[in-house]
Amino acid sequence: MQVTFNEEYLEELYTKGKSRDKKHRYQPQVIRGYQKAVKYLIHANRLEDLFPFQSLHVEALHSDKEGRFSVRANDQYRVEFTISEADKEPIIVVCTILELSNHYK
Repeated sequence: MQVTFNEEYLEELYTKGKSRDKKHRYQPQVIRGYQKAVKYLIHANRLEDLFPFQSLHVEALHSDKEGRFSVRANDQYRVEFTISEADKEPIIVVCTILELSNHYK
């Protein structure tokens, strides 16, 4: 998939392993899990390619987050994203990562 980041701090966390923004600082194990989850998204051709990796816990979100999907960065944090597909050949799937959120807040 072609992955885009909705926020600058998300791209910085993936590429640099840290964010300049003081609001978005995470523990190293959370950042490693986030980077691993994004790598899986990049290498997948479609959402179904992620299902065999049970550690990701791929799920469709409901209620106010309808239309979003999530994969786990670790037990506490998840990566939320949307998927849109182009109608032309070859199909290009653009995955927009929306946030790295605390699952229990």
